[in-house]
Amino acid sequence: MIKRLKWLDENLEEILMSVLLIGISVLVIGQVVARYLFNSSLSWSDELARYFLVWSTFLSVSYCVKKRISIKIDQFQNAMPKGSIPWIKMIRHTIVFVFCILMIPYAWEYVRQAAFNGSTSPALKLPMYYIQSAPLVGLLLLTVRVAQAWVREYKLSRKYMLESLKHPLREDYNKNKEGEE
Repeated sequence: MIKRLKWLDENLEEILMSVLLIGISVLVIGQVVARYLFNSSLSWSDELARYFLVWSTFLSVSYCVKKRISIKIDQFQNAMPKGSIPWIKMIRHTIVFVFCILMIPYAWEYVRQAAFNGSTSPALKLPMYYIQSAPLVGLLLLTVRVAQAWVREYKLSRKYMLESLKHPLREDYNKNKEGEE
């Protein structure tokens, strides 16, 4: 059971995004073939491809956090004293975590209202809460991944962070400045 959970933790987003992106490719190619070879279009393929794209977008955010490939501004971080960098990363993870926790109730309400309204998609007649639950699932996964990143960062830089508390950060900054000149 633990092995399966670890495997799922390592591969969940990759598998789901792969399936969705393959689905998008098949749908778009199928639409092109139907239009140019058979001179007719599939009324539902564009809609389903769009929904797959929405889901893959929300899944990709947690994947990027897990793989540490998120877009960030390193200029600010690199201009800071070296001892403060782990602290900045921890603060960044904390801010994202708090943001997710604050947004989850709104995402839940969004899905709940979509389920209550009973609206369906135009071509496929899918319940819209299937599509509108993507932000909720994405935020839940992102919350888990940011918590994991926070713990990973803490474990990696715990000793360094404690050392930086003992020594003033200004000295580290001044040493770096003197070394550059």
